[in-house]
Amino acid sequence: MASGSGSNGGGNARPTMADVAKELGIAKITVSRALSNQSTVKESTRTLIRETAERMGYRLNVSARNLRQQRTRTIAVVIEMTPSHERLMSEPYPLLLLGGILQELTAAGQNMVLTTIDLFSEAPPSADGVILLGQGVHDDAAAVIEATGLPYVVWGAEHGPPERIVVGSDNREGGRLAAEYLLGRGRRRLLFLGDAGHGEAEDRLNGFHSGLAGSDAALVANIPCAFTLAAGRDAVAPLLDNGEPGFDGIFASSDAIAMGAIEALQARGHRVPDDVSVVGFDDSPGAALFSPRLTSIRQDWGVGGELLAQKVLDLVAGKAVESRAMPVALIVRDS
Repeated sequence: MASGSGSNGGGNARPTMADVAKELGIAKITVSRALSNQSTVKESTRTLIRETAERMGYRLNVSARNLRQQRTRTIAVVIEMTPSHERLMSEPYPLLLLGGILQELTAAGQNMVLTTIDLFSEAPPSADGVILLGQGVHDDAAAVIEATGLPYVVWGAEHGPPERIVVGSDNREGGRLAAEYLLGRGRRRLLFLGDAGHGEAEDRLNGFHSGLAGSDAALVANIPCAFTLAAGRDAVAPLLDNGEPGFDGIFASSDAIAMGAIEALQARGHRVPDDVSVVGFDDSPGAALFSPRLTSIRQDWGVGGELLAQKVLDLVAGKAVESRAMPVALIVRDS
């Protein structure tokens, strides 16, 4: 932990919670939890934080604390994605996650307020805790939520501070399964489509790399793209302008990307899976309806939503909570 003089650099200004966190070299949310006497912070750390706060002259705003501690019986659900005509809120993600969350919160007698990360950053709603759907690029959305000091749980990948509670799928295993499947089909020149700036896509790519290790296959290109059908189409199309593709297998970090890639291939006369095999990720409802029917890595958004709700309610109640990576499965179809 960092050492310091105890000064907040503001003259006679009263020290803030952020000053205490800086003095100790720890996260502000840890200070907030310790001063609220939450059991998620171990007793020795709580004692150190309280003693440091007292030494620095920090005074808890009792009226603000009491206001926060008046339970609203409301959980804020924040969606990181920016809705567009290409990526709708009505798509399986985030709709299936929201269904699981709402079912669990309703059963627990809790309300839910739904907002986006942009709106939340401008005016956080009154809530006991927060569920964040999507960490954002390089965890930028999670950082916004963390700064509020509220108990929160994230849907995504375990890429942040160790105390952050994350629910998500085993994305690395999903990537490994995709590699194993493509290798089994004799594919050796492979593409990865997805933005590895997102923790989930990064884990899928890393799992794909590990699945290819020791084989004679090569990842010929890693093309960043958004989680949309149009992005998948645009990522693959330039590779096909010179005739035959220089690849025979694709692992896409979402089903939408995979479908876009297949459309680009078919538009130029390439057959899927005869010429190129394609694996998506999600096993969204449309995967079985697409032509050809899409082989995909299944993740269970409904159960994920229930787990998110359970864990944030446990955090609000001061209980110890652990992150959870849910199992995934390869669903083989026609692509």
